[in-house]
Amino acid sequence: MLYRVLTIIGGLVFVVALFALLWFFCKKFLEHHGVTDQLSDRTTALATWTFAGISVGLVFAVVGAFVLGPWAFYRTLRGHGVAISDGAAVWWGFGIVAASLGITAAGFFGFLAIVGAY
Repeated sequence: MLYRVLTIIGGLVFVVALFALLWFFCKKFLEHHGVTDQLSDRTTALATWTFAGISVGLVFAVVGAFVLGPWAFYRTLRGHGVAISDGAAVWWGFGIVAASLGITAAGFFGFLAIVGAY
Protein backbone atom coordinates (compact mmCIF):
# COMPACT_ATOMS: atom_id res chain seq x y z
CA MET A 1 0.00 0.00 0.00
CA LEU A 2 2.85 2.38 0.83
CA TYR A 3 4.37 1.87 -2.63
CA ARG A 4 1.06 2.80 -4.26
CA VAL A 5 0.85 6.02 -2.29
CA LEU A 6 4.48 6.83 -3.07
CA THR A 7 3.88 6.13 -6.76
CA ILE A 8 0.82 8.40 -6.89
CA ILE A 9 2.65 11.20 -5.08
CA GLY A 10 5.67 10.69 -7.33
CA GLY A 11 3.44 10.79 -10.41
CA LEU A 12 1.95 14.10 -9.31
CA VAL A 13 5.40 15.51 -8.68
CA PHE A 14 6.44 14.50 -12.19
CA VAL A 15 3.35 16.13 -13.71
CA VAL A 16 4.44 19.36 -12.04
CA ALA A 17 7.99 18.73 -13.28
CA LEU A 18 6.68 18.29 -16.84
CA PHE A 19 4.92 21.65 -16.71
CA ALA A 20 8.00 23.27 -15.20
CA LEU A 21 10.16 21.90 -18.02
CA LEU A 22 7.68 23.11 -20.62
CA TRP A 23 7.61 26.55 -19.01
CA PHE A 24 11.42 26.72 -18.93
CA PHE A 25 11.83 25.63 -22.55
CA CYS A 26 9.07 27.98 -23.73
CA LYS A 27 10.73 30.87 -21.88
CA LYS A 28 14.09 30.10 -23.48
CA PHE A 29 12.39 29.86 -26.88
CA LEU A 30 10.72 33.26 -26.50
CA GLU A 31 13.93 34.85 -25.22
CA HIS A 32 15.82 33.36 -28.16
CA HIS A 33 13.35 34.99 -30.54
CA GLY A 34 13.63 38.41 -28.89
CA VAL A 35 10.37 38.51 -26.93
CA THR A 36 10.79 40.74 -23.87
CA ASP A 37 7.37 42.35 -23.44
CA GLN A 38 5.26 40.45 -20.86
CA LEU A 39 7.64 37.50 -21.09
CA SER A 40 6.33 35.70 -18.00
CA ASP A 41 2.68 35.96 -19.05
CA ARG A 42 3.43 34.86 -22.60
CA THR A 43 5.55 31.99 -21.36
CA THR A 44 2.80 30.81 -19.02
CA ALA A 45 0.18 30.94 -21.78
CA LEU A 46 2.42 29.10 -24.23
CA ALA A 47 3.40 26.43 -21.69
CA THR A 48 -0.19 25.99 -20.48
CA TRP A 49 -1.63 25.39 -23.95
CA THR A 50 1.27 23.13 -24.92
CA PHE A 51 0.73 21.15 -21.69
CA ALA A 52 -2.99 20.90 -22.48
CA GLY A 53 -2.21 19.59 -25.97
CA ILE A 54 0.16 17.00 -24.56
CA SER A 55 -2.40 15.95 -21.94
CA VAL A 56 -5.19 15.47 -24.45
CA GLY A 57 -2.81 13.65 -26.78
CA LEU A 58 -1.74 11.27 -24.01
CA VAL A 59 -5.37 10.36 -23.32
CA PHE A 60 -5.93 9.11 -26.87
CA ALA A 61 -2.53 7.55 -27.49
CA VAL A 62 1.01 8.35 -26.50
CA VAL A 63 1.78 9.38 -30.08
CA GLY A 64 -1.03 11.95 -29.86
CA ALA A 65 1.04 13.97 -27.40
CA PHE A 66 3.65 14.48 -30.12
CA VAL A 67 0.95 15.73 -32.51
CA LEU A 68 -1.34 17.81 -30.29
CA GLY A 69 1.45 19.28 -28.14
CA PRO A 70 3.34 20.90 -31.04
CA TRP A 71 0.06 21.92 -32.66
CA ALA A 72 -1.03 23.70 -29.45
CA PHE A 73 2.41 25.32 -29.24
CA TYR A 74 2.11 26.53 -32.83
CA ARG A 75 -1.46 27.85 -32.42
CA THR A 76 -0.59 29.72 -29.22
CA LEU A 77 2.60 31.10 -30.73
CA ARG A 78 0.63 32.50 -33.68
CA GLY A 79 -1.39 34.56 -31.20
CA HIS A 80 1.76 36.12 -29.74
CA GLY A 81 3.04 37.50 -33.03
CA VAL A 82 6.54 36.00 -32.80
CA ALA A 83 8.42 36.39 -36.08
CA ILE A 84 8.98 32.73 -37.01
CA SER A 85 7.83 30.63 -39.94
CA ASP A 86 4.99 28.16 -39.49
CA GLY A 87 7.20 25.14 -40.14
CA ALA A 88 9.86 26.31 -37.71
CA ALA A 89 7.21 26.94 -35.04
CA VAL A 90 5.88 23.39 -35.38
CA TRP A 91 9.40 21.90 -35.22
CA TRP A 92 10.32 24.03 -32.21
CA GLY A 93 7.11 22.86 -30.55
CA PHE A 94 7.93 19.25 -31.35
CA GLY A 95 11.43 19.65 -29.91
CA ILE A 96 10.14 21.26 -26.72
CA VAL A 97 7.51 18.55 -26.29
CA ALA A 98 9.95 15.72 -27.00
CA ALA A 99 12.62 17.09 -24.66
CA SER A 100 10.16 17.76 -21.83
CA LEU A 101 8.47 14.37 -22.11
CA GLY A 102 11.78 12.54 -22.47
CA ILE A 103 13.33 14.12 -19.37
CA THR A 104 10.16 13.59 -17.34
CA ALA A 105 9.72 9.98 -18.48
CA ALA A 106 13.34 9.11 -17.70
CA GLY A 107 13.01 10.61 -14.23
CA PHE A 108 9.71 8.88 -13.57
CA PHE A 109 10.98 5.46 -14.65
CA GLY A 110 14.00 5.99 -12.42
CA PHE A 111 11.66 6.87 -9.56
CA LEU A 112 9.59 3.71 -10.20
CA ALA A 113 12.74 1.60 -10.17
CA ILE A 114 13.82 3.13 -6.86
CA VAL A 115 10.50 2.39 -5.14
CA GLY A 116 10.40 -1.10 -6.65
CA ALA A 117 7.26 -0.61 -8.72
CA TYR A 118 8.99 -1.12 -12.06
